Amino acid sequence: MKYILTAFFMLLINAQYAQTLAGKVVDNSGGPLVDVAIFNKTTGSHTHSNESGTYGLVKTSVNDSVYFSSLGYQTVLVVVKASDLSEAKLVTMNEASISLGQVVLVSEVNALSRLVDVDIKTNPVKSSQEILRKVPGLIIGQHAGGGKAEQIFLRGFDIDHGTDISINVDGLPVNMVSHAHGQGYSDLHFIIPETIEDINFGKGPYYADHGDFTTAGYVDLHRRKKLDDNLISLEAGQFSTMRFMGMLKVLESQKSNAYIASELYLTDGPFDSPQDFNRVNIMGRYTYAVADDEELMFTASHFQSRWNASGQIPQRAVDEGLIDRFGAIDDTEGGETSRTNILVNHVKMLDENRTVKSKAYVSQYNFDLYSNFTFYLYDPVNGDQIHQKENRVIVGAESIFERENLNLGRGSFEYQAGGGFRYDNVDDVELSHTVNRKETLEQLAFGDVDEVNAYGFFNAEYRIGKWAFNPSVRLDYFQFQYMNALSETYDDKSEDKVAISPKLNTIYSVNSNWQLFLKTGLGFHSNDARVVVANKGYEILPTAYGVDLGTIVKPLDKLALNAALWWLYLDQEFVYVGDAAVVEPSGQTRRLGLDIGARYQALPWLYVYADANFAKGRSVGAPKGEDYIPLAPDFTTAGGIMVDNLGKFSGALTYRYIDDRPANEDNSIVAEGYFVTDFNINYTWKNWTYGIIIENLFDTEWNETQFATESRLYNEPEPVEEIHFTPGTPFYLRGKVSVRF
Repeated sequence: MKYILTAFFMLLINAQYAQTLAGKVVDNSGGPLVDVAIFNKTTGSHTHSNESGTYGLVKTSVNDSVYFSSLGYQTVLVVVKASDLSEAKLVTMNEASISLGQVVLVSEVNALSRLVDVDIKTNPVKSSQEILRKVPGLIIGQHAGGGKAEQIFLRGFDIDHGTDISINVDGLPVNMVSHAHGQGYSDLHFIIPETIEDINFGKGPYYADHGDFTTAGYVDLHRRKKLDDNLISLEAGQFSTMRFMGMLKVLESQKSNAYIASELYLTDGPFDSPQDFNRVNIMGRYTYAVADDEELMFTASHFQSRWNASGQIPQRAVDEGLIDRFGAIDDTEGGETSRTNILVNHVKMLDENRTVKSKAYVSQYNFDLYSNFTFYLYDPVNGDQIHQKENRVIVGAESIFERENLNLGRGSFEYQAGGGFRYDNVDDVELSHTVNRKETLEQLAFGDVDEVNAYGFFNAEYRIGKWAFNPSVRLDYFQFQYMNALSETYDDKSEDKVAISPKLNTIYSVNSNWQLFLKTGLGFHSNDARVVVANKGYEILPTAYGVDLGTIVKPLDKLALNAALWWLYLDQEFVYVGDAAVVEPSGQTRRLGLDIGARYQALPWLYVYADANFAKGRSVGAPKGEDYIPLAPDFTTAGGIMVDNLGKFSGALTYRYIDDRPANEDNSIVAEGYFVTDFNINYTWKNWTYGIIIENLFDTEWNETQFATESRLYNEPEPVEEIHFTPGTPFYLRGKVSVRF
């Protein structure tokens, strides 16, 4: 016992006499800089500036070399003096052109996001389709005229519309639980691309602050807190495309800041039957500095969209000349959707090391979709069109307490403790058999869903020397309730479930330009409430087990490389098929893969990047040769050449590629891969920018989404199972003019 007490008192003594470099990081105007990476090259320890720009780097000694780095600012090197340790050290950073050399590889679990920030700053997001493509290894595809959420592929997953990836915007969840069309449905079209400030992401189930759907990974979008300039933009191009966008400052003072942004997008698309697509977005954001250590941010937005769609078409119909590639079997498909969001974010700094972050939100969401995947398979007279509909209200809140810069023996310690809830009230969730988007022949499913997810998590990080250890745990409680309105008797059932998800991540920083990491953890995705009550709560939160072993290294100041070998195993689950109102068992799956990437700042104005992702996914327990996971990609790659500030010119030439992949379990039907190249160029004169955007520069014939589907055409004697696809956009030219003031 005496040895334990001795060690404890020695720990207190060490903590008491530890030296800390503390102060504030500001820009030229004296404004605080948030999330500046601060790295002690001598000891390997690191920290970052908080919401008010203040920082504290423990275990710092005289003559230590400390780097302050942030994208868009010149890196500052401070050689610590004795006076720096006895009084607050103010560090002023000067603005500079975006450069890979500004990135310091501090030992963070998601350090790759800092590198990808260079991609985003050099070549900003220009359309809603580009938002998720900024994540290395993530491929998307659209198959309903642009109004429906995209199909997502990542790490050997066909994620559908979001079942295995968690997506958030400023803390507002995007994924829809127990959705009329598919579990985890994630429609990002309510985001105006120009409002995006940065994209934070992580792959795998290793993050305690991300819960449901975080199996393949997560994506967090952050919109601009304020505008530097007003911006108005007009875009016009082929297929009767028009886009108007504006971002205007409405308030700017010492304590208050506000802006509004809006977007109108119209297009007919390349299809034989015009899409008549329209989308309207309106967003307003108000930020108020309650005090130097407290900030309140209020965001409101509204989005609505309506479209017609040509849907997926069978390959045989094109081969036989019944329709061309941009034709339709049922051109009465389409839909409309809307979402209204109110979000409040609050940050309170209790002192330079303790912060409380809170958020609260409410969303009102409507969804109507008409589809026809099988044509005349089930109803040879009226056809197989289906209608999926829901009305939803989402309410949620979360608070997180953060404690940084705790001296603990020879190392430093910090932690987060948080908790919150989300409640979804979904009324009139419907699946019906319809004709021509007008007449309802039969209601196949109809009812109300109420779903609650309450959660808490604890996330710690202990740094000692060049090592960082990140243990964490998350606890989730779910209550599922479904009232079946089609039952002849009162049918209101509920189930509940608890999931515990521990994680442990280890990072070794060889130096400020090289880190090694090992990530391990458990995650999950929830199942549809209709699955839960149908299976009496059995296997409704299938666990994902993950391991990542990798490295990020900058062998040269302007060259960054990353690699990760990963493994992911998913438990048995039951899946609700929203298109058919049936529950299907889905067995265990195992995936093994390799992610590699490179980024090179060849010249101050020339930036090159490429990512390649390999994956082998198989169903566990299925016979060999019949264990393929349908539509799971085994190889994808994306990259590009970007030019920024070359005189008055900027632009990019980018590509994306996905390999052939199995469309069914025995690989007898294959979804063809594609290679597509996009191009944009901009010329800036004074405050005006003129641009040209070309999608599919080389007019490649490609299929954007593909499925192995059994269908029957009108008067066909027997059904046929084959590839059904949505054609990818052909050569697509648009011009753009924008002005800043």
